[in-house]
Amino acid sequence: MLELIYPVSPAPLLRGGKRARAKEMLPVVDEAGNVRAQAAREFCHGGTKPLHPVVHLHVINREGDIYLQQRGPHKDLLPLKWDTAVGGHVAYGEYILEALYREAAEELQLHDFHPQWLCSYIFESQREKELVNVFATVGDYELHPDRDEVLDGRFWTPQEIESTLGTGLLTPNFESEYARIKDALQALL
Repeated sequence: MLELIYPVSPAPLLRGGKRARAKEMLPVVDEAGNVRAQAAREFCHGGTKPLHPVVHLHVINREGDIYLQQRGPHKDLLPLKWDTAVGGHVAYGEYILEALYREAAEELQLHDFHPQWLCSYIFESQREKELVNVFATVGDYELHPDRDEVLDGRFWTPQEIESTLGTGLLTPNFESEYARIKDALQALL
């Protein structure tokens, strides 16, 4: 799924226990990417699990190493774990590629890149359910992690990643996604 399909008029608001409109609204979608409603981020992460879209970008250098970010200690989900180079929610009213470029700029100050779509899949944890849109880009980029967004970041060899799987250092989402796309990442070189 490469695009969200928004309704002509604003989608209904899922309020949960809160009556006021939240600062960060997310689209609630079906598996095909049709926007059915909108909800606050807190509502989407609060255990009710409405399906909402996110973007992931894997950054690969010319040697085949994969950039991972270490999530900040303030993150509400999986703080301090190593994860995909760029990852974030699609805001209500935003399209997939808009979110991808916005998140890459916010997290790594990465602006000039050509994303390759790899896949979309549904990831469900105890707190949320996401429609994950996975992209990759290959190049020798100069990356500058935003310390408000990311604690640390570095390139990992595929061998380092493989030896770290299952140790608790990586997010469960990254581990399952990596198993799904590792051959596609290497095919991009």
